[in-house]
Amino acid sequence: MNKTLDILALTISIIGALNWGLIGFFNFNLVQFLFGTGGLARIIYALVGICAVYLFTFYAKTGRVSYD
Repeated sequence: MNKTLDILALTISIIGALNWGLIGFFNFNLVQFLFGTGGLARIIYALVGICAVYLFTFYAKTGRVSYD
């Protein structure tokens, strides 16, 4: 896979995870605070979701887990 794409997807997913942490701990949505509730925020949420789906391919890269 493309290393740049991997790093970009991981970075966007981490930002999304941090946003969920802020929502869970402090009831503060950073994306909504920065970009409002309009279309740009929805695009960011969609990108985070797409990156999460893409990161599922990392399981294939790591190979099988052995429980011997």
